[in-house]
Amino acid sequence: MALLKASFLQMSKRCFLQCGACWKSGSKLSVHASPKIPPCDFTPERYESQPYSHILKIRKQNFSPFMATYFQKPLLLQQGYMQWLFDYEGRRYLDLFSGIVTVGVGHCHPKVTAAAQKQLGRLWHTSPAFLHPAIHEYAEKLTALLPEPLKVVFFTNSGSEANDMAMLMARSYSQNVDIISFRGAYHGCSPYTLGLTSVGAIKPRIASGSSCQTTMCPDVFRGPWGGSQCRDSLVQTIRKCNCTPGCCKAKDQYIEEFKNTLHTVVAKEIAGFFAEPIQGVNGVVQYPKGFLKEAFQMVRERGGVCIADEVQTGFGRLGTHFWGFQSHGIQPDIVTMAKGIANGFPMSAVVTTPEIADAFTKHLNHFNTFAGNPLAGVIGSAVLDAIKEDGLQENSQETGSYMLLKLAKLRDEFEIVGDVRGKGLMMGIEMVQDQDSRQPLSLKEVNLIHEDCKNMGLIVGRGGLFNQTFRIAPPMCITKQEVDFAVEVFHAALSRHMEKRAKGTI
Repeated sequence: MALLKASFLQMSKRCFLQCGACWKSGSKLSVHASPKIPPCDFTPERYESQPYSHILKIRKQNFSPFMATYFQKPLLLQQGYMQWLFDYEGRRYLDLFSGIVTVGVGHCHPKVTAAAQKQLGRLWHTSPAFLHPAIHEYAEKLTALLPEPLKVVFFTNSGSEANDMAMLMARSYSQNVDIISFRGAYHGCSPYTLGLTSVGAIKPRIASGSSCQTTMCPDVFRGPWGGSQCRDSLVQTIRKCNCTPGCCKAKDQYIEEFKNTLHTVVAKEIAGFFAEPIQGVNGVVQYPKGFLKEAFQMVRERGGVCIADEVQTGFGRLGTHFWGFQSHGIQPDIVTMAKGIANGFPMSAVVTTPEIADAFTKHLNHFNTFAGNPLAGVIGSAVLDAIKEDGLQENSQETGSYMLLKLAKLRDEFEIVGDVRGKGLMMGIEMVQDQDSRQPLSLKEVNLIHEDCKNMGLIVGRGGLFNQTFRIAPPMCITKQEVDFAVEVFHAALSRHMEKRAKGTI
């Protein structure tokens, strides 16, 4: 293990070795200067596929019209290496979004890639009707990372499918139908999970996901209550509050809203409650400390089960804990996971208790063709090994904290940065017209800043109900030197934007 850790450190550091040049982090930049991207000795292969114009033509003619892309000129990516991405022209980008919070251990991580290639030469697929050691070994390794009695795993192929199954489990076990989720939540885009998802741009005009109800999201920045002592983060909001250590008044007020939901919009007995430990699509929204613990208790009093959606927060990304629910001091009855589970390979899982699993299978003879896939088992195991051997959870905590504190200084300097929040390597920068009003910055202005960051070699995600929040969730192998570069890019982009604002040229 020591040898593997040393290998990882050497692999990360070699991207900062440079012959004949030097990149100095923390250097002072003029408004017009672009930070110099840290060097990396990885050389991408030459692009030999269809011309860019033809790719755009295919996208327009043969893909869903809803499949929007980032940027005025969409990026055509062709290769990745750890925290770096390369486009078809060979240009390199620091990836701060990980394919929508999916690539946890790094693009084409050598250990994961080698394991997948080896298995591809042996056996791609069987089905759950047969035994294969890889998926069984993985099930044992995965469930060992969860507390008792969460020991029964159902393998699926996407986060939406995992949450579909969790909804069925909750209703089968409780014999109730109503399920509650937060406004602003994203739990999938299947016909069933669209009932849980509460993001206006995604909601369909046709009927879907019946008997799902939403409750107020306890957002301490944008919501009616919240302040400077409410969330589990090194950086708090600039709002003031009357909370005292150990007593969050905002939490109490949001709990009253949750009680109102239980009293007015659902039956006396419910099936369950879904919650992301930190909301992802909604812009990395964190709840008041202690909220989920009280909410879970009230749900169980109504006969419901509690589901933690760990699709974005799991597998060490939050740093202090392997699972996001652990940071809230809660124990869910069902845990769903995807994305980082296999570093981009299409795989997901639902883990629950033997009691709930038995109730579920009595109502449904569930079968999934790919649930026993040997390739998925091998890749999943290799990802868990990489997280442990490379110290990626620890890096999420250390480097994530370093990054969050540096980003918070942007809020102190720029009036249009309303909030900086997050935990580990899952962060959000919410853009506003001004810090007093907290009104979202216009889409046009956020797009301009986003585009400028890309032009300087930084890929950042977007989120929030108004698409006003920059989402930051890089591969967990990112280093502090690369963080320095990312923060300098943000600073340069914001400085340029404010100069244009002052000149009235936006």
